[in-house]
Formats: sequence, C-alpha cells, structure tokens
Amino acid sequence: MGQYEERPVNSPVICIFVYGLRVQLPVLIYLDRILMGDNGVSEIFEEPRKGKFKANKKAKESVLKQKSPAEFFAENKNIAGFDNPGKSLYTTVRELVENSLDSAESINELPSIEITVEEINKMEFNTMIGLVDRERVDEELYDDFESAKVREKRLAKEARLQEIQAKNASLGKKAKEPSTNTKGPKGRGETSFFKVICKDNGRGMPHDDIPNMFGRVLSGTKYGLKQTRGKFGLGAKMALIWSKMSTGLPIEISSAMKGQNYTSFCRLDIDIHQNIPHIHLHEKRENKDHWHGAEIQVIIEGNWTTYRSKILHYMRQMAVITPYSEFLFKYFSHAADKNMTIKFARRTDVMPPVPLETKHHPSAVDLLLIKRLISETSKPNLLQFLQHEFVNISKSYAERLIGEMGPDFSPKMFVKSLTSQQIVRIHQLFRQAKFDDPSGDCLSPAGEYNLRLGIIKELQPDMVATHAGSPQVFEGHPFIVEAGISLGGKDVKQGVNIFRFANRIPLLFEQGADVVTRTASKRINWNSYKINQMQDKIGVFVSIVSTKIPFKGTGKEYIGDDITEISSAVKSSIQQCCNQLKSKIMKKLQARERQDRKRNLTRYIPDASRAVYQILEEMTRDNEPKRQRYDEKDAELLDKVESEQITEKTLRDNLTQHIEKVDYEMALEYATQSGVNEEPREDIYLNALENLPDFVDFHSPVNISFTACKQRMENEDSYCWL
Repeated sequence: MGQYEERPVNSPVICIFVYGLRVQLPVLIYLDRILMGDNGVSEIFEEPRKGKFKANKKAKESVLKQKSPAEFFAENKNIAGFDNPGKSLYTTVRELVENSLDSAESINELPSIEITVEEINKMEFNTMIGLVDRERVDEELYDDFESAKVREKRLAKEARLQEIQAKNASLGKKAKEPSTNTKGPKGRGETSFFKVICKDNGRGMPHDDIPNMFGRVLSGTKYGLKQTRGKFGLGAKMALIWSKMSTGLPIEISSAMKGQNYTSFCRLDIDIHQNIPHIHLHEKRENKDHWHGAEIQVIIEGNWTTYRSKILHYMRQMAVITPYSEFLFKYFSHAADKNMTIKFARRTDVMPPVPLETKHHPSAVDLLLIKRLISETSKPNLLQFLQHEFVNISKSYAERLIGEMGPDFSPKMFVKSLTSQQIVRIHQLFRQAKFDDPSGDCLSPAGEYNLRLGIIKELQPDMVATHAGSPQVFEGHPFIVEAGISLGGKDVKQGVNIFRFANRIPLLFEQGADVVTRTASKRINWNSYKINQMQDKIGVFVSIVSTKIPFKGTGKEYIGDDITEISSAVKSSIQQCCNQLKSKIMKKLQARERQDRKRNLTRYIPDASRAVYQILEEMTRDNEPKRQRYDEKDAELLDKVESEQITEKTLRDNLTQHIEKVDYEMALEYATQSGVNEEPREDIYLNALENLPDFVDFHSPVNISFTACKQRMENEDSYCWL
C-alpha cells in the first residue's frame, strides 16, 4: 500500500502516502467514493456547522414518553365525572358518600354519615393560602372590562326597557318578562371554593396504608370479582387531583379502626407525574372518644348553584335505596337564608348481606385472565386448577374438559408448565363448552323490604308494588333486577318518573339512553294496567346489582339498551309490579263504584219511602171485600199501616239500615279477599329507631322551606328531620 505519515494529534488533517503521493484524508475518502460510484461527496468538503452533531444526536434519541395513571386522569378528568366545577362538586360528594357506605357495610355497622359543604369566597381562600389581595391597576387587562361607550349604550337600553315597562303597567297591560339576552359586562363570574367534609362510622383505615389509599391512583381494597360500589380505586384520588388542580391545597384524613386507642391523621397531596403520595404530615393522635371510622376534608373549586338540585336529589335517592342508613347533610353559605341542614333518618335496621367475592365463570374469562390465574394459583396440577379457580366446574367435568383438550393435556400435568398454545386451547374450549349459570349467592341486592320501605319513607305514595327477580346471567356474570312502582306521592311529577340504581348507587345523568328509561317509556303499555301514563304520578324504581355492571360511556352513568338479558329482566320486573298495582286499582275502582251506588241509593231513600207509604195508605182505604184478596202477610202489613205501627219514618229507617248492612257485607268480602282486617284501620307513622325528640319530623324531604327550617332551628335549637 505504501507508507503513511501521521501529524500531531492537534493537526486537523492526517496525511497518507499512496504510491509515493502525499494525500490528505478527505481527498482519500473522496477518491474512494468515486471508485465505489458514490457521487454524494459534496458534504465532505463543507465546513462543519455549529451544532450539527448535537442535532444528529438528538434525532437519534427516542421520542417515546410515558405518563403515570395520575397524570392521565388529570388530563382526562371528565372520564371520572369531573367535567366542570359544578359536576366536580357533585362527584366529590358522591364518591365520599359511597366510600363511607362501603366502609360501614363491610363491618355490618348501620351507616351514619355526615356530609358538610361549606362555601369559601375568594378573599377567604386567599387568606387561607397566604395570598394578599391586590387592587386592579390596569382594568383593560381583565375579562370583565367594559369601556365607557359600551357601558353608556347598555345603560341607555336598560333605561328604555324600564320606561316601556312602566308605560305598559300604567295602561294595565301585562308586563313582559325582562329579556335575558341583554349583554352585560363580559366575565366568567367570581370563583367559588368549597370545603367538603365527610365523616362516617365505618371500618377505618390502617395507619400505614392511608398515604397510598389516597395518594396513588389505581390502588384500593375493592379489586376482585364481587359486587362493589367502587371498583378502580379512583374516586377519592380524583377529588384530591381536582383539589390540586383548582386550589393546590392538600387533603386531610382522620381515621381510626375498632379497638384502636389512637386516631391516624394525615395531610397529603399527590405527585401527578410519579403517581405517589406527597405527605405533609402523618401522625398518631389520642382517641379519647373511642371513635372508629374516617373523616375526609378536601377544598375544591365548585359551583353549588347549578348542581344544588342534583346533590339533594342524589342524597334523597340514596336514602330510598339504603333506608337502613342515616344521612345528615349540612350546607353553610355566607348568605344566611341559603344555609340548610337536612337529615334523612334511618327507618330500619335490616341490612342487606355483605357481598361475597366469587370465582370467575369459565365463559367470562379471556387469555390474559387465564394467564394471571395460572401465575397466581397455588394448585399444582391442571385438574385442581380447573376445579378450584373457576365456578361450576366439578371434578368429573374437569376431567371431561381435559380429555377434550387433546393428547397434550393430562389431569396431573404441572399447570405452570402450560405453553401459550395450550392456554389458547383452554380458552377456546371455555368459549365453546356448556357450563351451568353462576348463582346469585355472591350478590347483595337491597331486598324488596328495604326498597318498599325506602319508597314509602321518601315519597309517601298512594300505592306501591315491588318485585325482586331471580338471578340471571350476562356473559358469565350473575345479576339481579329489583323493581318498584309507585302511584301518587309528594314531590312527584305527572307522568313517568324514573329512578335508576346500579349496585345500590343512584344514577342521575344520561337517563335517555338507559335500558330502564327505554323500557318504561316504550315497552310498557300502562293503559292495560289501568294506569294513565300522562296524568298519573308514576314512580319507576329499578335496581340492578351484579359483579360487573355493563355501563356505557366513560362516565358510568347509564346501562345500554342493547343487552337482551338485562332489558328482558327489567321489563319482566316492571310488569310484575304493574300486575300487582292493577289488582289493587281494580279493587279500588270496585269499592268506589259501591260507594257511588250507596250514595245514589241513600239519596233516593226519602222519595222511595214516601211513595211506598202513600201506596200502602191507599190500599188501606179499600173496602173490606177487596181486602180479602190479599194474603195473610199483606193484610197484616196493611193493618199495621192503618194502626200507624208502620209510618213513613219507619220505612225510611229500615231502608237506610238495609243499605248499610249490604254495604258492610260487601266491604267485609272485599277486605277478606284483599287480606285486610275487618276492624277499622288506624293511620300509623314509622318513627326513627333512635329517640331524638329535638328533631322535627317532616314527611317529605323536598317540600320544605329551608328559610323556615333555619328560623325554626334558631328558635328551638332543632334540626329539620327528613
């Protein structure tokens, strides 16, 4: 090849002698590319640009990024029901209440839950975080700025409207409602903050688990195949995330378990990007009152005005489906007339059974679940795995399944040695084989007694009928449908009023597409049950419980109408209730007809008795020979009339007694058929289990003046009891 000469290291060029020629390195590379047929050599002779190698280095770096669960839900908070400040306030109250119910029911404790919503204005919030208010310097920077010219036009328009209204009033014309389209100063309004506190008497939380239970998204105690109100460990964490996004303030938790002599107190927020809790304070405090349960306090941005009715409606429906619970709801505002204290009293001590965790049905599993069960099972061989990790697979049936899988499978084979192909074969057989439906023993419905009692307690209807269906199956998951129909009652609108529950949770939004709404409005012929769909006050209550509720949409607010098994069960349960009501309505109509007949007969008694008596008097004036044509009884009757033993008054009294006797016999027959005691009925009212004389008991939880309630509380130191 030749000899080469190397310059010092700091030399920019390396010289090489090729066949006696002294060639610099760039020229050598150029010649080499020409020999190889490469024409792209212009860049070799270009001066290197600054930052060129750094740019190439960055281009080679991966653009793949990863988000934590907390960051994902913070960016997509509408998935968890935190669409806007008003909905966020409602969802926060809902999540805290449902967690409290689950906590109390898990230890068979009658739930007693206190919810407080306290309004905090902007000035108080700034003081709370240590921020000093600053007066505006440049008004034009603000969204609600209004120039002098625009303000002048607006005021002139308002003055003209007032002048027109005054003129119409003087002429006796009906005043028109002021237009709501008048544009005022542009602005989004004053931001409102609320302190939400929820206190219960439930299980409480272990001291060391509190940070992760509130500061780590997708962590919780409700994972597993069983009926639960919550499932993903998201609700309370989303309240904390919303608090961090809107106020930046941490959440405070106080908790104590039964028998603990201390109370755990924790103040924390969440690291959104790492999905870990950021603990400010975590300590143990003395528990002098031996209290057990949890108290959670969070400060968030909200809107009480727009979602006030939804929150109260939710609390009322929760009182319907859980009459064994006691709810005390308090709202405090800066305007004294807006303060309210509402108590939904406990009406029974009968609680539904605690839902049990069950095993998976073979027809409801997928490949990932089978692999997870294999990795977690403690059973060594395939036969025991199939027999103990799934429901409705007996030993003999498991042997038949293994025999059907092929020669590569045996009952004694090591289950953890199964290949991916063998697991696919098991999954295919599970989808094709026939298995018995799972039972509903793992479910915990409200029960007909509680459902009926809740409806009567909150609505006080004229009639009510309930029905609990038998367990049914959808995609390997058991479900039970309970229904109740009420007629009449307080605070019930004319027409069909729908009340929906899923796993004993009220569903308030997205009602139009729900299976209950579609069934009640389109598939039930109310006229055939003697019910007027347009004029009668009809309450339709449907509760669905299952190990897996097939919600539609991300908000989990409605159950789709495309599931045949569920829609058929809902229709059947509603029809059963309607048949009960039809029987009662028919008997009521018959009783009304009898009353009308009795009323008509009673009205004609004086005329009928007078006419009969006049006829008898004329007959007594007949000659003696003509009277001989009457038989002995008729002659005796005429003699009594003639001797005035029978008078018009006597006839009138006898007719009245006869009508009363016939009416009593018919009423007794009706009471016997309907199972009602013949003795007069006395109206009774179910009082609360606890003796609380300080509470004023109202029959309706909504027909109440909160101003009057507050005045009564101030005068008598009592609460409004609903």
